This record gives sequence, C-alpha cells and structure tokens, in this order.
Amino acid sequence: MAAAKNICNNLIEEYFHMGFSYKEIIDCLFLNHELNLSLRQLKRVLSKKNLGRRRFSSFDEVVDAIEEELNSSGSVVGYRSMWQKLVVNHKLSVSKEFVRNALRILDPEGVERRSRHRLQRRQYHAKGPNFIWHIDGYDKLKPYGFCIHGCIDGYSRKIMWLQVGRTNNHPGIIASYFLDCVQNVGGTARVIRGDFGTENVRIAAIQRYLRHEADDSMSGEKSFLYSRSVSNQRIEAWWGQLRRSASDWWMTHFEQLRISGLYCDADVVHVECLLFCYMAIIHEELQRVARLWNLHRIRPSTRNNSSPHGRPCLLYQHPEIAGTVDYKHDVVIDDLDVARHMCCDDLPMDLSPEFTARAEVIMTEEGLRVPENANEARTLYITLINEINKII
Repeated sequence: MAAAKNICNNLIEEYFHMGFSYKEIIDCLFLNHELNLSLRQLKRVLSKKNLGRRRFSSFDEVVDAIEEELNSSGSVVGYRSMWQKLVVNHKLSVSKEFVRNALRILDPEGVERRSRHRLQRRQYHAKGPNFIWHIDGYDKLKPYGFCIHGCIDGYSRKIMWLQVGRTNNHPGIIASYFLDCVQNVGGTARVIRGDFGTENVRIAAIQRYLRHEADDSMSGEKSFLYSRSVSNQRIEAWWGQLRRSASDWWMTHFEQLRISGLYCDADVVHVECLLFCYMAIIHEELQRVARLWNLHRIRPSTRNNSSPHGRPCLLYQHPEIAGTVDYKHDVVIDDLDVARHMCCDDLPMDLSPEFTARAEVIMTEEGLRVPENANEARTLYITLINEINKII
C-alpha cells in the first residue's frame, strides 16, 4: 500500500514538473495509470511536497536560470517557451508575466527581434493521431556537418522523432529513424508524406510493405505520399519553430568559429573535430526541444477551427479527449526485423573511428572531459585542433 502511494506521489510530482494543469494531472493519472484522484486529494499531495503554482521560486533562482538560458539557445525563444524551459528543465515555479517582464530587462534586443509578425498559412486538417505523419530533412546546420531529420504527427503536432547525424540523405539512415519510431509506438501511421528526395525510397518501401494488407482506402501504395517540400505543410511550419528555439543560435555559434578562422569546411581535421565535439550536445539539445514542444500547450487557432488545441503529447496519447480516435496501424515485430535487415544494414557512422580514437587519447593525456554544453565543446574543439596540428 505504501509503495503504491509513493508511486502515485512520484507520478504527481513528475506531471507537475512537466507544467501540466491540475486537471491534466488528474486525467493522466486516470488514463495512463488507472489512478483515480480528486482535485482535493491532488492538492493535498502537492501541498505535502511543497509544490504549487503560486509558490514561486526565489527571484535570484529565476533570474540565474534565465541568464543561463540566454547564454545558449534559450536566447532565441519567446517568453512562453522560456517559461516552459524554466518549469520543465529547471523545475522552477514562476509566472509567465514575471518571465515576460524579466526578458524585457535582461534581453531587450531579443524581445524586439521576436516581435515581428508571422506569415499566415493555409488551413490544415488531419482526422486524428497517426492518421498522417510528415517527414523531412532540415539543412540549416548542414554547412557545419550536422544534418537533422524529423517527423511530426499531423493531428497532434507531436514530434515523433528529431535526429541529427552526419547525413540526412542516406535512405538507410532515414529508414532506421522510422523503424525505431514504429517499434517505440507499436505501429505506423495510416499515411506518411515526404518529398521526392532519394532519401525517402526505403522508408516509402517499408511503409507500403507494413500497410500492404490493410483494408482501408489508404493501404499499400497510397500509404506513402510524395509531394513537394512546400506542400509538406506541418513539418515545414515546424522547422520555423526549431529555428526560433535552437538552430538559429547554433548557426551563429558555428559561424563565429568560421569567421574567427577556427573552422574551415575544406579542412578534414576541422570537420571531424567539430562533429566529435558537438554531435552529442546537439543531439541532446534536439531531444530537449522536442520534449518541450510535445509538452507545451497549443492555443486555440483563430484561423483554423479544425486544428485541435492542447498539449501535443496528450492530443496524441488520448484522442478521445478531443472526440476522435487513434488511426495507428499495428505492426508485428517480425515485419520490422525483416525491414531492418533489408534496408538498414551497413549504415554510415556519424564519427570517424580513427579520429575518435586519436581524440580520446589526447583527451586522456590532457585531462579533458566530455563536454556538456556549447562552451565546453568549443574549448575542447580548439584544444584538439591545436594538439593535432602539433602532430601533423
């Protein structure tokens, strides 16, 4: 009994730090864990844990956290996204109004940049979660060797995967992202939409193979749709969000390395060293961006009444809340194994084994550690370049 109570209390704390409202916490406890709590019981548990939306963190804690975020990719996000970073990443309790006013003082230039109006887009409609997934590559960091690929659920706008690697043009790499996702969620979408690039030939073949015995109107060949990038509306729109929340900052960071003469894409050592120092950090950054997006609350649209509002993770996981159903096509593990064997063997590696071995020797000799943020990665990059230049 005590163990079950502790599990329940831990779940409440976890959902609280995700930024969920009291009603959302109660719904998740019931729908995900079959735990039935009243609002009064929930508030009692939160009170015992000294958690509450109006029990704000100290001024210094909040300002320090904002300044930390402003020194990284947090410098390109608006006050709502900054508030979510503070709640989810730093586990702070703070009002959005406080964050908005703090950013006006701490980052007035950034506030001014973000005040520009956005373009209006065409209306979009998807029937429910897993009805259609949109996939695409993102090349803004490609000049520095970091190739991003993502997938978004058309209905819920949940990010299904957001990966970075040495390439996003290899069909096997893209197929592996897809298969990992399908295995994780236990099925595939009824339809997948991608552009005409050769990188999509294997994922198209796998999707059609997984859906060839389905009895709906979009089975077999129709289950993968090719289209121009400009028509792949959901994922194309989301790339703008990625740029605002992370990639714009990284583009500036790497461009400063180039301008200062520390990076040249024609120098193989520079290219390999940049990948070695930054790949894991950018991967972690992308996972944080995807998680924050999936947890954030999408406001009701004034331009598209058919587009649901709410948190992507909840819209995806519990379609019944919005009066729709899950369109996921279940798959069997044997089919995934066949697809992986046929399409994902001999994939290129993100990091050169030879360079990695040399870099690790230098790190051991110099007492250097694996970097945990962009500044540490920059320091390691410069040190490795200098040490390797002494050798060659």
